[in-house]
Amino acid sequence: MSGDLFGPIFVPDAFREAVSGRAWLQAMLDAEGALAVAGARAGLIPPEDAETIARLCDADLFDPGKIGHRGRPAGNPVPALVRALTEEVSKASEAAARHVHRGATSQDITDTAAMLVSRRTLDLILAEVDGIAGACARLAREHRDTPMAGRTLLQQALPTTFGLKAAGWLVSVLDARRRLREVRASGLAVQLGGAAGTLASLGDAGLPVLREFALELGLPEPPLPWHTDRTRVSGIGEALSLLAGVLGKVSHDVVLMAQTEVGEVAEPSGEGRGSSSTLPHKRNPILSVTAAANARRVQDLARTLGAAMVQEHERAAGAWHAEWEALSDALALAGGAAANVREATEGLEVHPGRMRENLDRTGGMLLAENVTTLATHKLGRLEAHDLVEAACRRALEEGRHLREELLQDERIREALSKEEIDAALDPAGYLGSAGTFVDRALKLYRAEGSP
Repeated sequence: MSGDLFGPIFVPDAFREAVSGRAWLQAMLDAEGALAVAGARAGLIPPEDAETIARLCDADLFDPGKIGHRGRPAGNPVPALVRALTEEVSKASEAAARHVHRGATSQDITDTAAMLVSRRTLDLILAEVDGIAGACARLAREHRDTPMAGRTLLQQALPTTFGLKAAGWLVSVLDARRRLREVRASGLAVQLGGAAGTLASLGDAGLPVLREFALELGLPEPPLPWHTDRTRVSGIGEALSLLAGVLGKVSHDVVLMAQTEVGEVAEPSGEGRGSSSTLPHKRNPILSVTAAANARRVQDLARTLGAAMVQEHERAAGAWHAEWEALSDALALAGGAAANVREATEGLEVHPGRMRENLDRTGGMLLAENVTTLATHKLGRLEAHDLVEAACRRALEEGRHLREELLQDERIREALSKEEIDAALDPAGYLGSAGTFVDRALKLYRAEGSP
């Protein structure tokens, strides 16, 4: 595993720590402590014993590496953790030690820990997504009427505005945020079913313990154990994959617009950022590059989580085990992508002058559709189309501006005056409903609440 070398390049420390071995260990211990408290509230465990167990559920008392190595024979870390916790509790109270892990199975603790780790990391991700939404809203508002070339199949098509492009980013970010919020609010739940999902070892106290377990952890109580119903874990993966796709799109746009030959935007600069080991002049859009890399990996990991939904009877033989690191990595990489896109969009340098230069690169042909539309009123659509198409062809062949060819065509001059041709070739006059679309995106942003 090469996480120490490559990990920091893609994932900030806060996200690495949120899904670290220690974070998972503390989440498992939080589950064990909550289970003891729940047992006490249900009358199964003396309150003082539950308090002793909960007090010692502290990750600082244990070594994640040792727990992991000792968990290898069992195929998961919980048996080793339970043994270590029991030994620690027994130092304080032999009576309390007898109640450690009472009524639970290894998957109960691991799955509940997964929900806790996911909740904490989703909170971090959502904070970054809020920042991205705010940055996109600002860009859309400030550049509502900034014309630029709209590109289809990487070729200039028609004029649009940078505000509309940023508004497109904004709406997709809001869609992804909405899904993440849904998962955070209602897609998580505690896991407690015992060995085969019946809580038989807890007798009549099973349901009260489950209820108190959920209350203690602040997670929803599921209608029944979900040991082999992996919709929750897969749902987290799906929400992260959606976010990854959105962030990948934004990153890709920034990379393309930051190309030397395009030069319409630039990422925020910083010491050493975007530098090359051999080319001192380079300013690579590295925030977007690494965010795009993260996005691809998140989507692959989400597929792993989706594939793990097919499980055997009441306990999976391998599919459950495939989730742990895939979920951790998906959360961390999605967080890394979000952090980078937030930094890129909040500090994005926009160059309206270069956008205008690029609009003029086609010598007016970007507005050929507009000329055709206006000429249609007097010439009919087919004749107008043919005349303008012929003028475009001559302009290309002779390296001239479309305006010159249009002015030299008698039939077009009969249909359009010089002033009308000039107006038709002005990108700012052929933006359609771009401004209104921007306004609608900003209204949606305000309606959904800004941080």
